[in-house]
Amino acid sequence: MVAAVFIVGPMAILPMTAMRAARARNGAQVLALAKATSTFSLLSLIVLLFGFAVLGMSDPKEHWSLVSGWIVWSIILYVVALAVNLFVTVPAMKRAAAGVKASTGADGTGTTSSPDGYGAIAGGSGTASLLLVAVVVLMVWKP
Repeated sequence: MVAAVFIVGPMAILPMTAMRAARARNGAQVLALAKATSTFSLLSLIVLLFGFAVLGMSDPKEHWSLVSGWIVWSIILYVVALAVNLFVTVPAMKRAAAGVKASTGADGTGTTSSPDGYGAIAGGSGTASLLLVAVVVLMVWKP
């Protein structure tokens, strides 16, 4: 449970922090947050493995297994959130960091209103966060 909070939480929140850094034209911070988001997204696989371990130790009277509907949907939603983070959000963060670096003048001010990839960061991080919230709801509700 603690691993889920401290690993999956940053996976969902760091891209939103990167959006603020991109608006502030801090390309180095956006790039660092892209690397951190990628790292936490991959580390979240540990939470998935812990989930399988907990499922294996569950009370047999509950009749939960990998084919229980809420578990299958939780796994699917998690995998989609992971893929969105790794294949949409993180590359967009890297594009935004490169765009900020390229568009920043000598005086440190930007030349465009929003860096390249900003919309993809917003959409990807929002989608991943909503999917992870749905996973939490399924894990608590257990329909």
